Amino acid sequence: MDLIRHLECFVAVAEASHFGRAATRLGIAQPQLSQRIQRLERELGVRLFERTSRQVTITKAGTLLLDEARELLTRSESLMAAARRIRDGESGLLRAALPPDLAGETVAAILEGFRQRHAGVELELHELSTAQQLTRLASHELDVGLVHHPCDITGLELGPVLRREVGVLLPRHSPAAALDTVPLAALDGHDLVLFPRSASPALYDDILTTCARDGYTPAAVRQGQGASFVRGLILSAGAVAFSPQDARSTHTAEGDPDITWRPLAGAPLNWRHSVAWPRGRGDAAVGAFAEATTRALLDAAAGGTDEPAEPARPLYLRPASEYWL
Repeated sequence: MDLIRHLECFVAVAEASHFGRAATRLGIAQPQLSQRIQRLERELGVRLFERTSRQVTITKAGTLLLDEARELLTRSESLMAAARRIRDGESGLLRAALPPDLAGETVAAILEGFRQRHAGVELELHELSTAQQLTRLASHELDVGLVHHPCDITGLELGPVLRREVGVLLPRHSPAAALDTVPLAALDGHDLVLFPRSASPALYDDILTTCARDGYTPAAVRQGQGASFVRGLILSAGAVAFSPQDARSTHTAEGDPDITWRPLAGAPLNWRHSVAWPRGRGDAAVGAFAEATTRALLDAAAGGTDEPAEPARPLYLRPASEYWL
């Protein structure tokens, strides 16, 4: 008996509470599905479902076994993902990507955390925008990445959503720099330095919509991502740029006489991330990268405070878990 295939049938019927709908979901005929459930019941020695002409009800024994069945199916998917990498000649290599807005210290922490969790796998790390990551994840040229939301997550599995507070980098001579927290409307008159729209179209549009709603419409939007380039635009053009609190040191050194970072009043903007990987390809190496990335972002957010970082959380197939960093 193909145990995995029979367990897939068991889980499908349990979730659908209907043999016909479960058969359609699995792409097999209903009589074949019924035969597999009966075979599984004989092998396990318990009755999994009570059947009538009108309904299917899972038994107490079936309920107790359902979580075990799901866990076995998840482990089977992980095994198959590892086998595919071996088959494709990628054994011992994990291709991962991070967005350009992470601080260098955070990137280093991710690399070190991954080595501690999965030392036997080489990590090939790329700096890619969300759009680039989604393209490579879809073509299986990338195993895992850290993407910005909102984005199209079709065909992906996700870790928890991680939210990073966003503030503003601005010239020290700007009147807004004297404020403890800066309303978006106080940035009126400044150009805005923003990443190229092609890097993350939905996030780009969301940022400009939020700015307009809160009273800030930039006279011009200038494209820039590199720390030195962004700093040059702020200094020469009197522009401003948005930056997460944990990454502000990437753009401005402590005690910079020309540029300062200030939180935005009411926290109207935040960067939302998830670790993402192709559905069914989340093996142990992917899990180790996801855990290391989550831990590094939590630690970066806790830096400079006396409060301990929030403990690592379990991963989810969809962003059902979301918390501030």
